[in-house]
Amino acid sequence: MAGGVHTHRAFLICNYLLLGAASGCIFLTLSLRLVPSPCGLLLVFLHALTAVFAAAWCSSSFTTGAAGGGAHTAHTAASVLTAIFQGAAALLAFTRTGDFLAELRSYVREEDGEMILKLVGALGAAIFVLLWAALALAFALRLDDDSDDEADGGYAKSWQQGYHV
Repeated sequence: MAGGVHTHRAFLICNYLLLGAASGCIFLTLSLRLVPSPCGLLLVFLHALTAVFAAAWCSSSFTTGAAGGGAHTAHTAASVLTAIFQGAAALLAFTRTGDFLAELRSYVREEDGEMILKLVGALGAAIFVLLWAALALAFALRLDDDSDDEADGGYAKSWQQGYHV
């Protein structure tokens, strides 16, 4: 059981770091002055969505049996998609900085915009890694919760809420 406590603490720390990195990305992206750009608004929305998922996971209702199987599955699927989009945005920010900045239609100087976009890309890469770590830790916590149910004889009840491929 001590391993479960350490896993839960690591999971919370990972989500707090995610929350901080996503809010940092929001403020950096807003400093590019992207409001008229649909692509810029989508980038801000992606970071806001990441912050919302991290805050929801901090409540830990998605890693315990409190949430139904459907809510956990939907949250996990949305987090996976968010991680993929964060990784893609980070890759674009690093490899195609000038083109990406032109598509965002930023009103800041080009040199400043490129530096800010590279900072957003670095935070996006960190978010990508942290999201996958949080997903792995959430899986470990759910697996530990299921093994506790099995030890208590409640395995048959938890099977319907378990893992479906």
